[in-house]
Order: sequence, then C-alpha cells, then structure tokens
Amino acid sequence: MEKVNVLIVSGTDLYPGALEKIAEVSPRVLVKDGVRQFMAEQRLSGINWKQAERLEKDMSITKEGEEDLDSLLAEAEVIFGRFTFPEDMLKKAANLKWVHSSSVGVDSISTDFIKTNIIVTNSRGVPAIPIAEQTLMLMLMLAKNAQRLVINKEKKLWERFDTLELRDKTVGLIGLGAIGSEIARLAKGVGMKVIATRRSVITGEEAIHGIDELYPLSQLRELLHKSDFVTIAAPLTPETQGMIGEEELKAMRKTAFIINIARGRIINESILIRALKESWIAGAGLDVFESEPLASNNELWMLPNVIISPHISSNSEKRPYRSVALFCDNLRRYINGEPMLNMISQERGYRL
Repeated sequence: MEKVNVLIVSGTDLYPGALEKIAEVSPRVLVKDGVRQFMAEQRLSGINWKQAERLEKDMSITKEGEEDLDSLLAEAEVIFGRFTFPEDMLKKAANLKWVHSSSVGVDSISTDFIKTNIIVTNSRGVPAIPIAEQTLMLMLMLAKNAQRLVINKEKKLWERFDTLELRDKTVGLIGLGAIGSEIARLAKGVGMKVIATRRSVITGEEAIHGIDELYPLSQLRELLHKSDFVTIAAPLTPETQGMIGEEELKAMRKTAFIINIARGRIINESILIRALKESWIAGAGLDVFESEPLASNNELWMLPNVIISPHISSNSEKRPYRSVALFCDNLRRYINGEPMLNMISQERGYRL
C-alpha cells in the first residue's frame, strides 16, 4: 500500500494529539514532523524574527526530528502549516502534490506555484467566527468611544457623554467570503443594514446571504458613501492591493469608520493616517498593517480615533481544532480522489 507522506512545517494551528489525529485519516498516511527543521531553515534564510516567533508559538507540541529538512522535503507529497515557502525549497520538494495553508491568506506562498500543477488549499472558514466577533467588538468600541472610557478610568475621571447606536447603521462589507458572511450575520443580529461588494457580482444581482444591497467593485465608492462602518474582508491580491486610497477615503462620510481585518496593504496607510488626522472619516479599527509588527514610531499609535489590534482577530481557543478537522477532511478527499475544499487559484490569489 503506497504511503502518502504528510509533512508538518509549523506548530501554529496544531494542538496536542493533532499529528495523531491526522495519521488516523487512513492507514496510508505517514505524518512527519518537520517543524523544527523548517524553522531552522527559515531563520537561516533571514525570515523576520517576529514572524518566526509567531510560527514557533506552539512548537513545543511537536517532537525533535531526526531527518534533515532536505530529506523531509524530498519525500513530502503533502505539506501542512502556516509558513513562508521560499522558492528554493519548492525545488527540493520534487514529489510535492498538495500544499495546505492553515492560514486563510496564501500571499506568502511562492509565486512559483503558479507554474506547477501543485494543489494549493487554504483554511477558508476556519477563523470566520473569531474574526467576525472581533469586527463587531471594534464597531462597538468605536461607536461607544471605548478608548475614552479607558483614558478616563486611568485619570479617575467621571465624565458622561453620548455614544452611537449600531442599530439602523449601515455596514459596508468589502469581500463576501466566509468571513464577510459571518460579519454580516452578526451585524444583522444587532439590527444593522448590511451592504456588500463582491468581485463576481453582476450589476443588479439580487442580494444574497442576508445582504440588503450587493454591488460590483465598479461601484465601490457608492458603497463607501452609504456606509457608517466600512469593513474590509477581502483577500490581498494584485487587484485589492492599495484599493483604499485618497479618493476612496474621501468618498466615505465624515462620520464613518473603517475597519480592516484582512490585510494591511489593501489600505494605503499613509493616506489613511492623513484621513484620520484631517477628519475625512471619524475613526478606524485596525487589526492588520502594511508592516508588522507596527513600528513604535508609527503615527497610528498616537491617533485618538484609532483602535489597534495586533493581528489577533483570527486567534481563538477553538481555531486549531477547526483547522486540523478541515485538513483531515481534505486529506480524506485527496486520498479518495474526491473534489477538495478551498482550492486556490494562485494566479488570482483566492479560492476558485
């Protein structure tokens, strides 16, 4: 019986017993732990220390491997993990047929995959619940001026002030995948109107998934102008990079807020800072940034109308279990020759 060699390259999105759970999918599955070898190679290749620190967070649940990375890559048919995959490593993985990213974004995977027949899948849907909850939290914090409460507590200042209600406000979603749909569900739950833009929508198409109005990307500025809260939930692609710039921010209402839980480079950060300082918009809730970690001298730290979250919106205690369950489901499909979930078009940079 021919073995399917599965190589694990990051401890993130694993839990104690996860490797054994993956091995239980089929007697054909042979799971190899290459986390430490892979991370050692990443360090040598100059990977950003903070990124390495994040990837190593749960490395203690894996074991010391005896094989070197080149041997592991040469045998690997399937690779699982959250990682940056340099082009030279792809050349070493001659038998590689499928890569599963335990992250939703695949922008860190080498562009050389475009030229291969290697299957690429991601963890679409896995972090939708915590990200949607974080988005609702940011909306509430902005609406209720939570930062003012924190400052007043530090000052022991008893100050009463008016706040905004979310009910009957309009949230505009840029991106209507699993995350956007979950944000829409929660927003509806507090009585908000939900409008959205979707790349594939045809002008005049009826609203879906509880969305009140659906727009093509060509009508993005109309959506921006109608929204009290603009939430970015789109993947980073050549099309979306820098899509929110000066004209888009000026299209928003002065009383509106923007929330980004997708990728920092979708917004032109320098223009956003200017917009916040000059009151083009009321404020922002940001979980992602052009460069991470956010530099201590970045002006965003100092702006009173900005809430900063250190790229943690997808984190939750349940995420590793959902992530491994999705991978196991796909691994069964792969072995049985069945249609796989969350297949990615590398040219487009998102799910097919």
